Amino acid sequence: MVFSSILFLFLYLPLTLGIYYITPRRWRNLALLVLNLIFYGWGEPIYVLIMIFSILVDYSHGLLIARHRENDRFCRKVVASSVIINLGLLVFFKYYDFIVTNLRAVFPALSFLEPLGLGLPIGISFYTFQTMSYTIDVYRGDARAQKDIVSFGTFVTLFPQLIAGPIVKYKDVDDQLRERRESVEQFAQGVQTFVCGLAKKVLLANNIGALWEIYKTMDPSSLSVLGAWLGVLAFAFQIYFDFSGYSDMAIGLGRMLGFEFKINFDYPYISRSITEFWRRWHISLSSWFREYVYIPLGGNRKGLLKTYRNIFVVWMLTGIWHGASWNYVCWGLFFAVLLMVEKAFLLSLLKKAPAALGHIYTLFLVLISWALFANEDISRAFGYIGAMFGGGNGLWDSASLYRLVSYLPLLLILVLASLPLGKKLWLRLKPSHRWGAAMALCFLGLLLSTAYLVDASYNPFLYFRF
Repeated sequence: MVFSSILFLFLYLPLTLGIYYITPRRWRNLALLVLNLIFYGWGEPIYVLIMIFSILVDYSHGLLIARHRENDRFCRKVVASSVIINLGLLVFFKYYDFIVTNLRAVFPALSFLEPLGLGLPIGISFYTFQTMSYTIDVYRGDARAQKDIVSFGTFVTLFPQLIAGPIVKYKDVDDQLRERRESVEQFAQGVQTFVCGLAKKVLLANNIGALWEIYKTMDPSSLSVLGAWLGVLAFAFQIYFDFSGYSDMAIGLGRMLGFEFKINFDYPYISRSITEFWRRWHISLSSWFREYVYIPLGGNRKGLLKTYRNIFVVWMLTGIWHGASWNYVCWGLFFAVLLMVEKAFLLSLLKKAPAALGHIYTLFLVLISWALFANEDISRAFGYIGAMFGGGNGLWDSASLYRLVSYLPLLLILVLASLPLGKKLWLRLKPSHRWGAAMALCFLGLLLSTAYLVDASYNPFLYFRF
């Protein structure tokens, strides 16, 4: 079940909100846990068992640490056990076939190993990171061990951010799980945020995604320079409005239920460096790797060489996290190299350079990275990048010129929507005018999105596969 579907909008969500608010406050976590499991099990009932197993593992590990706090050696073993089990689940379901395929290619003697062809449990990359960080935070003393398994299960399965994030750390919602006070104002803000995300996804991401669908199936050697850049630009807008739209919907749904989640995107395409871009893009993932990998490795405190090592490790893992394919590994290492260069000298130069130069530099490299990210076949990915620089079929072609003209109005809307202009204009409105404007925009956004969903068949969430 996806948020941008008629089933969710007009059946599951109204029923969920109705059941949630008529349930006595002390039983709301239990009601939410059941509703969360129904949401997840709707499409993948068998994989609910994997999620329940993760809940039991980390709930019990958290209690063990709390009860044996004085025995640090034992607690370290408990944390290690949690990390191994969580990563073991993730590696088995997400990377087993990738590992086996590559081992068979390098070592023919291992040809007896067979890929299993298992389906990837939706959201496993997100909820394993959440549960794993809980145990680590309990060990560090950054979070209290949750004694109520229902509350902990509610945290793990919370349907607004269960499938594709943002990654929510337990310590950020601990107090909200124990006691939260919903309000009409918070609920209204949640509706506004949700509808904004829905419009991003349905009206913007889906429509520009149709353009990328044309180019992603074409042979790179047949692409003109214009076509290759137009295609990757379409993907850049699609993945941004798709994923930021989902994150907005998750944040909005959380507010409707009394939860406050941190933002996951902060206008990343206005960045003036790659360093700044990753402070604005998928913030919850970047902060997770910084807090649980980069800083424990030493961060930037132990000399330049070790800082580079830490950047390399974090970004190799970031690439691998996104998928079991070599293009994601190369994508992560591409950013690792760029961030090392910026840390060495380029970032200080960019701060002194004109802002326009920093924007051009960042967008140029980000678009190249999206060409690598979007093409899972590594040879096709490099072929596509080659076409962007003249290695395909000429500078332009009539079909790409036609598509550029046809999609130009949408591209201009996407550019404007990528900038914080709307936010600035909204803040300039008088508070007394904002309520009416919000009501009108929510109604219009929901109406247009619903009309599109009734008629459209193309409605994927890109980050579901990660």
